[in-house]
Amino acid sequence: MPKRDPWKTAGDLWGKLKPRARKMRLRPTPAEALLWSRVRANQVLGVHFRRQHTIGPAIVDFCCAAAKLVVEVDGLIHERQSNEDRLRQNWLEARGFRVLRFTNERVQQDVDAVIAEIVEALRVGPMARPKQP
Repeated sequence: MPKRDPWKTAGDLWGKLKPRARKMRLRPTPAEALLWSRVRANQVLGVHFRRQHTIGPAIVDFCCAAAKLVVEVDGLIHERQSNEDRLRQNWLEARGFRVLRFTNERVQQDVDAVIAEIVEALRVGPMARPKQP
């Protein structure tokens, strides 16, 4: 019997996550606002990013769907929810997404270096999807 995916999207999960994502877009952290100002409108290698985007059971800070790249900007709350973040990241990576994580401080102190890492990840391309048993 195949293992049941605990992160499988339930029928009404998207309906619950979408309004939450909209609220999160209205109140970005200063680091998220700064990074968004640099990646929006196809400014990075001409690729399209979305912010506070729903992917399955997760709301990710930034996503380039074409490159299967997720960028997370972590604040203090992520220190308390590291296990949940790890599970969510594993779920995304199992579906071929590459996940980059940056702290709020790093984005605010050196956004150019953060952009350089995003550019490098875009050039490398999506992760190879693991083989399913």
